[in-house]
Amino acid sequence: MLQRPAGGLVNSSILYLGNYSTMILDVPTVDTTLVLRMEPSVDLLPFKLYLGYQQYPTHTDYVAMTQMPHKGTTQEERYTWLLNSDLLRGRTGVHYLLVRPIVGPGIKSINATLTITSIATGCKFWDDEKNNWSTYGCKVGVYTTPAVTHCRCTHLTAFGSSFFVTPNLVDPSRSAELFSTFADNPVVVCFVGALFLAYLLVAIWARRKDIQDTAKVKVTVLEDNHPMDEYCYLLCIGTGHRRGASTSSEVIITLQGAEGNSEPHHLSDPMRCVFERGGVDMFLLTTTFPLGDMQGIRLWHNNSGGNPDWFVSNVMVQDLQTKQKWHFLCNSWLAVGVWDCCLDNFFPVASETDMKKFRNLFFMKTTKDFSDGHLWFSVISRPARSSFSRLQRVSCCFSLLLCTMLTSVMFYGIPTDPKDQTLDMGPFEFTLQQFLIGIQSSLIMFPVNLLIVGIFRYARPHEIICCKRKAKRRDSTEHESYSRLFLPQTYTDVKEITLKSVFKDISDIAVSLSKSQKSIKPSTESDFGLGEQVDINAALSVVEDFIRQNKSIDYDDATAQLHLPGMILCRTWEFADVESGNQLNCNGTQHLHRKLCHIEKKLKLLGASGFHSRHNYSQAKKQVQSMKALLQDQALKSSQGFQDEVNEANTDGGSSGKNSSCFQRGLPWWFVFVGWLLVLATSCVAGYFTMLYGLKFGKERSISWLVSMVISFFQSLLVIQPLKVICLAVFFALVLKKVEEEDFQNMIFVRHRRNPDAYRVKAKDSRLYEPPPPGDIKKMRQNKIKEERAYVLLKEILIYIGFMWMLLLVAYGQRDPNAFFLTRHIRQSFSKGISQSMSEGDVFAWANNTLLNNLFGTYPGFITDGNSKLLAKARLRQVRVQKNSCQISDWMQQLVSECNALYSWEEEDTASYDPGWIHPVGDNISVSQPTPWIYQTQAQLRAHPIWGKLDLYRGGGFAVELGPDLQNASRTLQYLFNNTWLDMYTRAVFVEFTVYNANVNLFCIVTLLLETAAVGSFVFRSELQSVRLYQSTGGLHAFVMAGEIIYFLFILYYMYLQAKLMKQQKCGYFKNKWNLLDLAIILLSWSALIVFITRAVLGNRDMTYYQNHKDQFPSFYETASADLVLQYLIAFVVLLATVKLWHLLRLNPKMNLLTATLQRAWHDISGFLMIIVIMLLAYSITCNLLYGWKLSSYKTLLDSILTIISLQMGIFNYSEVMNHNIVLGAIIVGSCIVFMTFVVLNLLISVILTAFNMEQIYHKPSEEEEIVDLIVMKLLSLFGIRSKETEDPQEQNGSTDTACNDGKIDTFDK
Repeated sequence: MLQRPAGGLVNSSILYLGNYSTMILDVPTVDTTLVLRMEPSVDLLPFKLYLGYQQYPTHTDYVAMTQMPHKGTTQEERYTWLLNSDLLRGRTGVHYLLVRPIVGPGIKSINATLTITSIATGCKFWDDEKNNWSTYGCKVGVYTTPAVTHCRCTHLTAFGSSFFVTPNLVDPSRSAELFSTFADNPVVVCFVGALFLAYLLVAIWARRKDIQDTAKVKVTVLEDNHPMDEYCYLLCIGTGHRRGASTSSEVIITLQGAEGNSEPHHLSDPMRCVFERGGVDMFLLTTTFPLGDMQGIRLWHNNSGGNPDWFVSNVMVQDLQTKQKWHFLCNSWLAVGVWDCCLDNFFPVASETDMKKFRNLFFMKTTKDFSDGHLWFSVISRPARSSFSRLQRVSCCFSLLLCTMLTSVMFYGIPTDPKDQTLDMGPFEFTLQQFLIGIQSSLIMFPVNLLIVGIFRYARPHEIICCKRKAKRRDSTEHESYSRLFLPQTYTDVKEITLKSVFKDISDIAVSLSKSQKSIKPSTESDFGLGEQVDINAALSVVEDFIRQNKSIDYDDATAQLHLPGMILCRTWEFADVESGNQLNCNGTQHLHRKLCHIEKKLKLLGASGFHSRHNYSQAKKQVQSMKALLQDQALKSSQGFQDEVNEANTDGGSSGKNSSCFQRGLPWWFVFVGWLLVLATSCVAGYFTMLYGLKFGKERSISWLVSMVISFFQSLLVIQPLKVICLAVFFALVLKKVEEEDFQNMIFVRHRRNPDAYRVKAKDSRLYEPPPPGDIKKMRQNKIKEERAYVLLKEILIYIGFMWMLLLVAYGQRDPNAFFLTRHIRQSFSKGISQSMSEGDVFAWANNTLLNNLFGTYPGFITDGNSKLLAKARLRQVRVQKNSCQISDWMQQLVSECNALYSWEEEDTASYDPGWIHPVGDNISVSQPTPWIYQTQAQLRAHPIWGKLDLYRGGGFAVELGPDLQNASRTLQYLFNNTWLDMYTRAVFVEFTVYNANVNLFCIVTLLLETAAVGSFVFRSELQSVRLYQSTGGLHAFVMAGEIIYFLFILYYMYLQAKLMKQQKCGYFKNKWNLLDLAIILLSWSALIVFITRAVLGNRDMTYYQNHKDQFPSFYETASADLVLQYLIAFVVLLATVKLWHLLRLNPKMNLLTATLQRAWHDISGFLMIIVIMLLAYSITCNLLYGWKLSSYKTLLDSILTIISLQMGIFNYSEVMNHNIVLGAIIVGSCIVFMTFVVLNLLISVILTAFNMEQIYHKPSEEEEIVDLIVMKLLSLFGIRSKETEDPQEQNGSTDTACNDGKIDTFDK
């Protein structure tokens, strides 16, 4: 079964078999097989079929004949006639089919029908030997339908069945021929080329990110670690993935164990940013003694920097001596503006039950799979410690994408077998063929890509092989750097050295030594008896006692804590003593020796004159030299014992140590080259064959495949694969419940030595190492609230500015300034010859001269000067009143015999007449050919009611069309004039036509109105409206369309905000006037959208009518009305949106004061407004009654109101009032000016001024004014203009800690 293309040659007819029936068939080509499928209305209906060529067949003259039904078990076999090329005798063209029913004797006809479907089809296969299409061994089967073709072949071809589905074939040898068609079909080639270019750009970005990630892998040795502390803890702190999770604050941590607590430590790294969103930072923290089992940790920060809030996800603490780990599940904010405003928090250690909770396991598994396991997402969120680099991940993604494109294009458009069984799995359906295609695609695509990913992921880094060589180079550089770093300082200013300063240095050494031994309780200067008086000899004696006690400690105990997994820290560094030339081992011993050297140097510079006696000076020098000798002796013994232990470890367990340090599990490092070779090969091959397939498919099929492939790719990337990750995480969290531990191997420890006394920061900046007090947190909270409100306010202003910009763009995008000039030109052209009072003859004269000459101008089909095209014809219409439609006074009936009323819908004449209004005809008259004497309704004329100066006129009437040329229009007008088409019963005459000006792309719907008030004269009025039905295709149109879309995105955003407010405030929402204003803007905007769509639909309808009825008058009134309503709606939206600017200007203190003034005086203002309205109505009614019968300014009550309002503004025609009656005019105008202008309006102004003065006295500044000041300061700081208020003292205090100075970076490989 082969899928038939859409639009194949299929014809279906229903024949009635009461007698002979015929049908016309078409045979397009010689090798076409004609399939006739028949469905009789009666089962087993017998009949004969005769086929004739180019003439009707007879029972003797025919091309082919058969009798139905055929033999068979199915309906298709019995009632299908296959006409192949042999039966058709190779003839093409028109054939005639005759159906002759077979009836019994004595029966002339039968009551039955026959449905015949003719299908022109054929079966061919590609003959590889002859290199062309062939029909050998193949013929069409009886199961052919309009959807599929049933082919029966005697040999194995592409139609044959097999387990593997044959893909689309492409011949690589025809590459030159296919690429020669690039100009006609560049789609796929350009797309693949763009992918290669995008890969190069992303690869450059990925390589840069890999270089940046190398700094994140290293473990930062904290600068404030005390040099005497030797017990090491590894801290692994993870920052969450939430928005704004990173922090710029100074973070402090304290470890709390069962046997003691650590000192507060500042977690920082001067060479890189720490605590970034989704990042993991590692630090080495040292303590004086083991803390035992961890009970918890305490974290706080000082809320400094531009982004102080911090979301800490989890913390891991590892004892590097015992390898024991403790986990802390934090998952909380340390921020003043989130949750409970907490900057200082204690986190207890997580138990095994806590670690295996579903929430924790699900979050950990999902995070790990998305950041490391998911190939595409991990390009952005790759863990820094992973050996699978971003560049390698990008390359794998590129190779996978090209392979996916290749497999997709290979099987694109493969026809499905309709006989295949469809497997239904709820909303998903697939056939066996689709399943096999999926298996084949997977076998082609996944093995090589899985191999590439596996090679890159499990290949060992090259650096591990040469770790010994690097270690040797590193030892020499470390020796030199530390030798330079710890040289004794030179003091040029002797005045800086005093006895108290030397005593202070010795006291610090004593305190440090006391903390290094847990059994000794004293930890301050007063505890040693050193705080009362300056006795340097006593202080040196205390230090010497500590050194001698440390000498008695057994060596094994002292060095037991030095054997860290995979690294040697603390006692393997060698530093040179320049003065003595000896080598000092042990970091603590070296630090103590350096301090003693500094003290000895100070003593020499101070001299004996700085002491109370020369004996004290000599004794102090001897004590220092004695302690230095003890330390050198200690270091020598420790070095020998430690070297023996290392030699013993190398001889006994050298192989295991070697394997643990240098040789790790995984593929050899050179396998990476194999992976890159596979990436290059698969990418080039897949890209090349994809381009060949695209060139072979053609442009339309290539675009279709490309669209389907892109949609399928993003569906898999954004929907299917994330769902698989989530489902897998749920399975692990619910079923396996296994906590995956990260293996910290090959760690690089980095020590930044900017200041050898960096650990003294705790004493110098105690505020940094203390949690913020509650008072400071409260102030921070208030400042945070102000900043958030300032941000919200600034965001509101910027969004509203964008909203107003889009609104004005939409409003003016619907208008065209050329519309004014077009309407003015047409109005002036058709207003020539118009006077203030026109008789019926004058109307005909104007119509013959001005109207016709402008309707049918010099250029055929164009009006006036030839710029505007007249659409079809113009229409002349009148409305009339009935005879004797009013009553005559009894006193006047003898003088006047007939009375005709003014126009009204009740008195309108709707009858039909003979020419000349002789006598009415019946209602059953045919209107297929309407005449000027037959009344037509509003629906028949496709018109609408029109407002005139005198009344509202209905859209029906007596109408006649003028055109299509000047001669016909003149004859029509002469005919109307001769038959008195206008008479005393006429109340209004309408001239209606529509023009199109292509120069400005505007339609103009014109209505010229001549109306009379039954006094014998006509008054002229014109109504013109310009509409753009076809939008221009220029760049401005695209810009306006984009603005319209963005505008309604703004409306959706404001709808969301108003819905939130409505949910929060409930009934109180409708009590706020600004909420009602926003609601009105939203409702009017959606109404405008509905009217915009309605206008487009009506415009298309009217244009379709015009295209189909070009000889009739086209009515565009409904389209013009919709366009007018759209203008009104947009105008009111602009009005309300502009009024809302007042609400945004509340930030201005003056505007705020003015608003408060109006609120204070509103009660008095409302009373005065009521008085003004009463007086305005009184004078308007009086003037209308006095002057309405003579002066046009007062002819109606509305005109009178507008005239009185103009009087208050100084716009008034005094002469017309004075000329009528000077005394009465002076009284009316003078009293109006005195009472309304001089009294009431001035009293109103005084009330407002009084309220303004009161408000100035009692006005209370709002909080928003403070927020404005804050916004101004932020903007000044943004542009680099700093003030005293903008300086942050916390920022200044922390600047010394975050300043990046030049220094050495010492690395230690684990």
